Amino acid sequence: MNNLQVLGKFLDQPILVSKFQKIIPVVLAGGGAVYTAIDSTKQPKSERSKRALKTGLTLGVTIGSALAAPHIASAIAKRPLPPDLNKIKEYNSLITDTFVKTSYVSRTTKNILRKSKDKILKFGEIRTLFEDISRKKSGKEFLEKLIPSPQNISAKDIFSEIGYLSVYGAVPVVGGIVGGIAADMVTDKKRWKEKVPDKIKEGSYQYLANIFMCNVGAGIALGLLEKAGIRSKAARALGMCAGIVATGIIGGSKIANFIGDKIIDPLCSSKKANVKLKERTPEVLDIGLHTDDIATVSLLSGLKWIEPALPILYTISGYRAGIGYRN
Repeated sequence: MNNLQVLGKFLDQPILVSKFQKIIPVVLAGGGAVYTAIDSTKQPKSERSKRALKTGLTLGVTIGSALAAPHIASAIAKRPLPPDLNKIKEYNSLITDTFVKTSYVSRTTKNILRKSKDKILKFGEIRTLFEDISRKKSGKEFLEKLIPSPQNISAKDIFSEIGYLSVYGAVPVVGGIVGGIAADMVTDKKRWKEKVPDKIKEGSYQYLANIFMCNVGAGIALGLLEKAGIRSKAARALGMCAGIVATGIIGGSKIANFIGDKIIDPLCSSKKANVKLKERTPEVLDIGLHTDDIATVSLLSGLKWIEPALPILYTISGYRAGIGYRN
């Protein structure tokens, strides 16, 4: 195995993915607390406590929504959640004990297999394991159970997966808007209603331009590639990236602004003030947020280790909606 293949198997370890999943709430909570503290210290002393309350409440609801998003999306899309760490350990113990009983392995390999039951294997241990037992059919079958290879999604499952990801991304954005409105109601009781249109319009921009349309573009591209019989993971990844650029980064911004101008403005803007909300144009951070599209491409290509990072990426979109970033 070359180093890239070993790295892929290292990252695909179910125990590693599950442990990564478990630390995400801690990362988000800690990051939210640090950001709230930094944001509040930038304000005049008399405004710091008020700003901390506003930022903390907005981020708190957004983070809570982002952590709940996979459960809500799985329920709606009827997609099972990944097994928890204890179940993975039980499964690894079962298949490993069965394999060791029926196959001869070296002492070094046996020690690695013993460790694989409940611990993350190191890079070198992955290499040793595959080089030692993958030559035989029984060894290949066992390794496929221990660390499953990424599987290309079939055409019939593409839009189910796209639907799951789109609901997943919508929940933190809605949570951000709700959290932002609640924060304004507490900290700016007189003017909170005036700020609602900005939140809704920024939320629609974040969702359509940075999440939904990118997912649709990736899904359409993947469907066309599937229909053409192209199975290469590299070709499918490049095709999905092209779909994301066409419908998300370019088209998504236009669609989001059109909806904002033609639907959200008339519904939300003050008729008396006759104020038209500014058109939202892509910025550096918006382009940076398309790192979640790399996660989308990876997930649709069968790389499940990316999925635990989605709450972090979608929290940024939700928070920017919550603060009405556009104005």
